[in-house]
Amino acid sequence: MRLCTPLSLCLAAAAALLPVATPVYAEPRPPACVAPDHRAFPLTTRLHGGPGSYPAGGGFGTFFLTLTNTTGRACTGIHPVVVLVDDERALKPSQPQLEFFVGARPHPVRFEATDQDELVGVLADDRDGFRGFTVGPGRTLTVRLRLAVTSDAVPNAVTAKAAVVQRQGDDGEWVGESNDYRFRIESEPEPRSSTEPQPRPRPDADASPGGTLPLADELARTGVSGPAIVTAGVLLLGAGGAVLVARRRR
Repeated sequence: MRLCTPLSLCLAAAAALLPVATPVYAEPRPPACVAPDHRAFPLTTRLHGGPGSYPAGGGFGTFFLTLTNTTGRACTGIHPVVVLVDDERALKPSQPQLEFFVGARPHPVRFEATDQDELVGVLADDRDGFRGFTVGPGRTLTVRLRLAVTSDAVPNAVTAKAAVVQRQGDDGEWVGESNDYRFRIESEPEPRSSTEPQPRPRPDADASPGGTLPLADELARTGVSGPAIVTAGVLLLGAGGAVLVARRRR
């Protein structure tokens, strides 16, 4: 998967314009989240559990982002960045509708397009006071996400990936990178015509033995089938567009 062409040299440049009130006092910088081996990421990151396709104009499909802290200290101010790259380069920022959950409450993710035909969205919601996830030392945090696609999206194959940034005031550190999650956008199903022939009931379907009515009719069901790398990134965080530069530690 290529991100910010070339993949080996760039990150998901993540742009999220979030209105943030200017604090009276500067917030202290959280301790850096650093792995014992500086060549490795301190947070192992995995996308999993998502469906293989999303119908355009259909409902939400759920998947998960799991973060495991391999260090001996808490990693705070963690903001995953979801990067979408579609094969047709036709996906628009307004078409994927992504939300992440903090507890039982969903928070919307705003996507921005890069000049490399990627869509990037930061898991951040400063308007609601969310300042990033905290993953305790040696602990694992699983974040629930859900995605829907608007009806004007074209059929397409999409690769999702998560780059993870630790926010450090007006800049930050790149601290994790996930696997690829591949899925398809399918055409919106055609509505059934009212003149379409309906299946005939079996002759013996009127009643069960003893003359009583059957408990329920058989229902037809439809649904969604079940279930980028970064070296530098830019998070535009804050009303003034403060730049959060993610630098990979080596």
